[in-house]
Amino acid sequence: MRIGSIIWLLLAALSLGACSSADEVPDYRYRLTVEVETPEGVRSGSSVIEVSTSVASEYSIPTPGAVHFRARGEAVTVDLGNGQTLFALLRSTADAGWAGNFMFRLAPRSYKTGRDGFLQRYNAMLRMREPRVLPRYFRNEGHLTNVPAWPMLVTFGDLDDPTSVERVDPDDLAASFGEGVSLKRITVEMTDDPVTEGIEERLGWLDNLQAYRTRPDNPFTSILPPEIGYLRRQ
Repeated sequence: MRIGSIIWLLLAALSLGACSSADEVPDYRYRLTVEVETPEGVRSGSSVIEVSTSVASEYSIPTPGAVHFRARGEAVTVDLGNGQTLFALLRSTADAGWAGNFMFRLAPRSYKTGRDGFLQRYNAMLRMREPRVLPRYFRNEGHLTNVPAWPMLVTFGDLDDPTSVERVDPDDLAASFGEGVSLKRITVEMTDDPVTEGIEERLGWLDNLQAYRTRPDNPFTSILPPEIGYLRRQ
């Protein structure tokens, strides 16, 4: 089931009042860590991502009171050896806005509604300082059920070719990387560390995507898989 980055939250935000101040919804950072079991032992990688949150006023059109999360950072990279690399993107299979809203979804729910309920839950999220293991699925909220809580995983047949990206089944890493390779866990924790940078040093084409965006026979058709857009968000 595909959902937009804010659709599920609108149910909780319909009665929010005027724009919240930066003090009420401050930016925050979290460290996302992916651990993988391999025949040579556990391999891991992590990335620090920053989230900015804004709340529309009651007069906004078309969605008054809507909450928007914006993530800035880059995908988690895990070197598995033998030239194999796993990437955890800044989205899930169901939600393009996952990197910006999943920490909020992990926070305790509020029994209050509207603006007060949102701020109470947001502040509870900011207090979640201990590392947490990401569940496979989020808790059900309203009509949303069995929504994946894990990021989308991909690899490349050739790191020098962005069009060679391939999705990886989180429940069957062995199908992509060979026997004995499996996902151990994905953890997250709040941090004050700087946002991670440098993925373009591994993927040299990331700063030159225009060269791959069109086909010679049809310049209006992109040849880049959409997953490429979630390796880095600026």
